[in-house]
Amino acid sequence: MPSTLVSTGFTQEAFDSFLAARDEPGWLSDLRRDAWGRFRDLGMPARNDEEWIRTDVRLFKLDRFGFPSGGAESELPRALLAHGVQLAGSTATLDSAPATTTLAEKWAAKGVLFGSLPAMLNEHGDLLRPFFERRLVNPAKDKFSALNAAAWAGGALLYAPRRVRVDEPLLSLSAMSDGGVDLNKTLVILEEGAEATLLAETASVSPNAGGFHNGSIELVVEPNARLRFVTLQNWGDQTWHFAHQMAHIAKGGHLQWTIGALGSRLAKVNQHVALTGEDAEAQVNGVMFTQGRQHLSYNTHQHHRAPYCRSDLLYKAALQDQSRTVWRGMIKVDRGAQRTDAYQRNDNLMLSRDARADSIPGLEIEADDVRCTHGSTSGRVDEQQVFYAMTRGYTRQEAVRMIVEGFFQQVFDRIPIESVSEALGEAIGQRVRAIGH
Repeated sequence: MPSTLVSTGFTQEAFDSFLAARDEPGWLSDLRRDAWGRFRDLGMPARNDEEWIRTDVRLFKLDRFGFPSGGAESELPRALLAHGVQLAGSTATLDSAPATTTLAEKWAAKGVLFGSLPAMLNEHGDLLRPFFERRLVNPAKDKFSALNAAAWAGGALLYAPRRVRVDEPLLSLSAMSDGGVDLNKTLVILEEGAEATLLAETASVSPNAGGFHNGSIELVVEPNARLRFVTLQNWGDQTWHFAHQMAHIAKGGHLQWTIGALGSRLAKVNQHVALTGEDAEAQVNGVMFTQGRQHLSYNTHQHHRAPYCRSDLLYKAALQDQSRTVWRGMIKVDRGAQRTDAYQRNDNLMLSRDARADSIPGLEIEADDVRCTHGSTSGRVDEQQVFYAMTRGYTRQEAVRMIVEGFFQQVFDRIPIESVSEALGEAIGQRVRAIGH
């Protein structure tokens, strides 16, 4: 059943009721009020804005949605990323309301915090306050970032203390009912020398479900910490998906961030990685598969603020039917970030003559001793490869599926958990249809 809303539309009255119903410290309420003021002042994205010129949101009506109250009663969807994985813990929400949380005692005993973000904030507010006040995601970026900063509800927290290495993955599932609203916020904090793997999945209760997701992700990787972060966006194909995601990587820190984007009607995601300390490293991997009339738009930003840092971004997209992807990538190197080594690449495989992929790499370099390169390719399935596979007894659909899986293999090989890469491959394979000559 659809989630129950406080009221239709994000109005001042609805915000006041939302805030009054929450048991939160005053400093957090102040942050919310400030962001709410920005939300009210900002308009919807304009068509002449370079970031939005290729993504038309005129059919999206924000006033049809409102603050979630957690009134939905639906069975949680199965998390694809959890299949065959021995987990250290898991947490789940439904329409922004906490559903379940577990954490193995051996990790809790070492000071690891994991579970519902609101609950963790109530219990450990003094510890978490400085990270909230950093505001890695800028509330003034646009109307959607301001709304999440003001009205986030639900979400997950992972905190690993200094030099604690969690050698089992953790899972966060954010689920939404048909017609629901999800305003989750994910906050990951790895203190100096810590290590962890988090699998974060978003999913609707049914493949054709609609709804509104407006989320944020903030990753804090302190000196010499190592984070492996896998996110799978698997919303129903009528869901509107907006997200701002930001990572801070300090001196000697390492982040491997892999995203899978399969669902939603329209997705507009900003993914920003900032390398803020010497010898920081980021590897960003993306797998996108679109069908029908889906529109997925991802803006990636590799920001080198310190010298001797490395970043490597690889995004791959396969498109069928009349779907469309937009990738805009930027490598920005500050004046003091000498000896930067940065790379970005976007490859697109067209499975239909009606599909469209826009690929827009960019460089903004202020230092003079750097190595920064980028590349982009787009092409169609090779009919000779299809014919060769069919002569070996495969159907046309099986042949195309093998070609698509091979296209994504370079990204799958980068994922350290074999069962996770297999789950992503299987989810994509199930969507592949035979294409005409």
